[in-house]
Amino acid sequence: MNVSKSILPIIVLSQFLCTSLWFAGNAIIGNLSESFTLGDNALANLTSAVQFGFIVGTLMFAFFMFADRFSPSKVFGICAFFGAIFNLGLLYRGNTTETIVFFRFVTGIFLAGIYPVGMKIASDYYAQGLGKSLGFLVGALVLGTALPHLLKDITVGLSWEVIVVLISFLSLLGGTLIFFRVPDGPYRKRNQKIALTSFSTVFKEVKFRQAAFGYFGHMWELYAFWTFIPLLLQMYIDDRQRLPMNIAFCSFIVIAIGSVSCVLGGYLSQYFGVKNVAKYSLFMSCLCCCCFPFVFYLSTPSLFLVFLLFWGMVVIADSPLFSTLVANSTPSSLKGTALTLVNCMGFSITILSIQCLQICYNSLDSIYAFLFLAIGPIFGLFAMGKNS
Repeated sequence: MNVSKSILPIIVLSQFLCTSLWFAGNAIIGNLSESFTLGDNALANLTSAVQFGFIVGTLMFAFFMFADRFSPSKVFGICAFFGAIFNLGLLYRGNTTETIVFFRFVTGIFLAGIYPVGMKIASDYYAQGLGKSLGFLVGALVLGTALPHLLKDITVGLSWEVIVVLISFLSLLGGTLIFFRVPDGPYRKRNQKIALTSFSTVFKEVKFRQAAFGYFGHMWELYAFWTFIPLLLQMYIDDRQRLPMNIAFCSFIVIAIGSVSCVLGGYLSQYFGVKNVAKYSLFMSCLCCCCFPFVFYLSTPSLFLVFLLFWGMVVIADSPLFSTLVANSTPSSLKGTALTLVNCMGFSITILSIQCLQICYNSLDSIYAFLFLAIGPIFGLFAMGKNS
C-alpha cells in the first residue's frame, strides 16, 4: 500500500517539536531556582513531576483507549496545544515550588498524548519496517528532549522566559502539522468501545512480556542518566579545578547524539533482528553504568566526553526497538493501548530511579552512586533472555 513520502518526515518533525516540552524546566532549572527560591532537590522533583504527569496521562489514555477509539492525529494535535499552554505557566510571576511542580505535572499529562500516540500513528502507516520508522520517531524525541539545553546555550544574554515561549511555540507548530497534515493511517483499526480486559490480554503474550520487561529495565537507566548529565559534567569540572566546559551545550550534545543511534539501530535491526540489536544496546549501556566511576577518575577531559557521548548513544538506541517488539506482539486493534500502557509503566519506573539516584548521591556524595543505574539493564537483559 502506497504511503505519501511526506508522512514520516511530518510525524518525525512534529514529535521533535512537541517533545521539547519534556525538559523545558530542566534547561532553566538554575533560573527557576533563583527566581522562585526552589529547594536543593528541584531538578529531581521537577523532572519527576513531568514523569508522574505522563504516567497519569498514559493511564487515562490507556483506560479510555483514546488512540484506538479516536483519530490519533487529532488526539496528538489537541494534546500538543494544551501542553504548550501549561508550559507557559512557568512564566507566572506568582509561582511557588508547588505551582511550578503543578504546571510541569499537567504538561506531562499532555505529553502522554504526544509520544506514545506518535508511535501509534507511525504503526498505522508502516506495518513493514516499523523498527526503522520508530527509530526516526524516537530519534526525534531525543532531539526534542535535548533541544531546551541548546536553546539555553544559544540564547545567552536573553531572559529564560524567551526559552519557555519558544518551546511552547514549537509545540503548537508541531501539533498543528500533525492535526492538519496527517490523516489516519491505512492500517488503523478503530475500536468502538472501551475494553477493560485489554490490560490483561496483552500481558498474556510471552513475547509482549519480554519486550515490556526489557523496556522497563531500559527506562530505569535512561531518564535518570539524562536528568543528571548537567550534574555529571559539573562534578567533572569541579574535580578538575575549574576546567572550562560549556555545560548547557555539552548536555545537549550528549542527549542529542542518541538520535543518531536510534536511526542506526533501526537500520541494523533489519539485518540482525530487532531483539538482538535491542539486547546488545542494553548490554553496552549496562557496561557504561559499571565503568563510569573509573572513567571519571582516570580519563582526560576529551576521553570523558567521548565516553559520555557513547553512553548517550547506547542508552537510547534500544528504545524504538522495544516499542517495535511491543507493537509487533500486539493485535492491531490494541496497539495504541499497549504502547501507551507500556510507556505508562516504564515512566513510573523513571520516577523511582531518579529519586533513588538523588538519595544515593546525597548520601554517598560520590560518583559511585551512579553504579545504581546498572540495576535496570541487568534486569532487562535477564528478562529478555528467558524463553528466547
